[in-house]
Amino acid sequence: MTTNGARPGTLAQEPAPTPLALLLLGREADTASERGVDCPGDLPAASDPDLVARARAAKAALGDRVFILGHHYQRDEVIEFADVTGDSFKLARDAANKPEAEYIVFCGVHFMAESADILTSAAQQVILPDLAAGCSMADMATAEQVAECWDVLTDAGIADTVVPVAYMNSSADIKAFTGRHGGTICTSSNAQRALEWAFEQGTKVLFLPDQHLGRNTAVRDLGLSPDDCVVYNPHKPGGGLTPEQLRAAKMILWRGHCSVHGRFSLDSVNEVRERVPGVTVLVHPECKHEVVEAADLVGSTEYIIRALDAAEPGSKWAIGTELNLVRRLAKAHPDKEIVFLDRTVCFCSTMNRIDLPHLVWTLESLVEGRVPNVITVDPETEKHAKAALDQMLALP
Repeated sequence: MTTNGARPGTLAQEPAPTPLALLLLGREADTASERGVDCPGDLPAASDPDLVARARAAKAALGDRVFILGHHYQRDEVIEFADVTGDSFKLARDAANKPEAEYIVFCGVHFMAESADILTSAAQQVILPDLAAGCSMADMATAEQVAECWDVLTDAGIADTVVPVAYMNSSADIKAFTGRHGGTICTSSNAQRALEWAFEQGTKVLFLPDQHLGRNTAVRDLGLSPDDCVVYNPHKPGGGLTPEQLRAAKMILWRGHCSVHGRFSLDSVNEVRERVPGVTVLVHPECKHEVVEAADLVGSTEYIIRALDAAEPGSKWAIGTELNLVRRLAKAHPDKEIVFLDRTVCFCSTMNRIDLPHLVWTLESLVEGRVPNVITVDPETEKHAKAALDQMLALP
């Protein structure tokens, strides 16, 4: 990390190769939170000095037949080969606007590739270079759990007044559930508009799967009280809530969170303010409510990028989001001091599973006529999930 005497635009300390750091770098497995699916075939060795040349050659051979999407949290070695970069929904829409591409290689995680498959044509195939690149947040809400939750709301006599709002960071099954029940999808940048729309349709919102984005948006942007929010825990009978608590609540928050943004704490904010006098703390709304309240600015990934692009030379920034992006922003703005909010490494472990060997393997497989790791959403799920996505696009 940058210390008080560090040069602007640098991150002076890389994470030590501890077991935790290796897990967060995507080099070890966490069987409790990952899909644990191995790719077929042999990957090139990470030490192969010709990987970059092989990737360039395979991409050139495929030409316009392939379109590579790179999420902001990807490694630099992967971003180098991306045709476009962005957040999950922007990338899915970019893919849909590229109908001539036969193959959409999504360098992101599983739910992102599902969204791309929903929005692209039947003639296109969406490929995830490593099937183990899941999302712990998305996996915190299963179709069975959410269906049971709806039964609980029905038994409490409030289901008819509840509008589901699902964060983009959810599975196709959860998006389909939302569409079936007349709800909408949201991103971190349009969550306020989505909630405003939802409260025009009903008196309560079921927000899933990220409790922090839901709470932060409701309290900070809509002016609700924290007491208007309850947390539904799918691992407890009735969600751990009484019918009276459900009836009194305006926001029913699913007990889910981002494993990256959830690591930031109030201590992180206080420590960086002491370490870097005059720093502006900018965090993602997936952070805990107390972290968001203590920050100077709060915004989506795209907001963070725009804010740093517009920042004054010499300004100091502590960023509370995924480390790959923070490092890339620091390199892109050498005239500013940009530091990571926390001293602890905070890579997205599953996102980091998409590395150069997996990308090379994917592209060379396509050159050889093999299409690996195709992500396909069944037609019924796609129909209802697309209805929820279309509702988001129709938001005022």
